[in-house]
Amino acid sequence: MRTTLDLPDATFRRLKARAAEQGVTLKHLLRVALERELERANELQQHKKIRFPVLRSKEPGKLKLTNADIENLLA
Repeated sequence: MRTTLDLPDATFRRLKARAAEQGVTLKHLLRVALERELERANELQQHKKIRFPVLRSKEPGKLKLTNADIENLLA
């Protein structure tokens, strides 16, 4: 798939220079950088912990909450 990127001139020059330093094409450098970013984002999402509130009850084993109580806890 082809796409068009609108980059600032300074950014484009830095990318071209980096590609030249590495001896690769600009296309290759961008593809590798994008794939690396997508993989990093995927790993972060997989390791994201979900924390649930700890609810204490005056009567162990029983917890009486209304919908409004639950909405307030999640807010």
